[in-house]
Amino acid sequence: MRFIGLDLAWSVRNPTGGAVIEGDVSGGSLLETALLSDDASVLAFVESHAGDGPAIVAIDAPLTVPNVTGRRPAEAEVGAVFGRFQVAAHPTNRTRLADAAGVVRGEALTQALTARGFTHDPRIPAGQPLRRVVEVYPHPATVALFGLGRTLKYKNKGQAREVLDAAWVALHGHLAALERADPPLMGLGAHLSVNPAALRGRALKDHEDRTDAILCAYIALYAHRWGLERSEVLGTLEGGYILTPTLPERWSAARAQAVTA
Repeated sequence: MRFIGLDLAWSVRNPTGGAVIEGDVSGGSLLETALLSDDASVLAFVESHAGDGPAIVAIDAPLTVPNVTGRRPAEAEVGAVFGRFQVAAHPTNRTRLADAAGVVRGEALTQALTARGFTHDPRIPAGQPLRRVVEVYPHPATVALFGLGRTLKYKNKGQAREVLDAAWVALHGHLAALERADPPLMGLGAHLSVNPAALRGRALKDHEDRTDAILCAYIALYAHRWGLERSEVLGTLEGGYILTPTLPERWSAARAQAVTA
């Protein structure tokens, strides 16, 4: 299967990170990362790697936004489950996201992928070859996957450069350790050979976008390996949701959800 991660920019004016993992329940290998532009380039990237075969496209962007103002229940649930790890989700609504024509980019992209044979449904059964498109969010995923006490501050938000650089060192270390995870991820050598401390401005943001795309793709691989036994859906398909790996302390609840799904 192919597991395609997209760190989708909310506006086509900004680059979108892309990443592709090839694998199965036994593990995967990173094939490529890319920087994409408009929706046509994003769809071409997906089609070139997925073709008509089984694939999960995991997108870090809102894919269902029914509310005009406020936030979706999914953002509230992220805060309730992961808030103590300093994880928060931006309030998502149509007022913030829709363009002048009323179009939310993630919704339009999901519709285009659905027309290409993908099913929009985050309830992924473990180990089954299928074509799905799902919404994910790297920040809670890193907490659950890496056992973090709080999120890594690797996004440039005006913090001291030494804080930013230390976060990147930690994140690269955790990504390298995925070789020993379940499922394992190989092929990260070229990406991890980049030294974020030597990057500034757009170059650093491009590395961030590629990294987030890798995390999105790995979330898809992880969901394929474990299904809802160790993944969970925060929110609802109709009202907006986020698929994330589950905190180990919540595995029993996730397993019960998997049985009833």
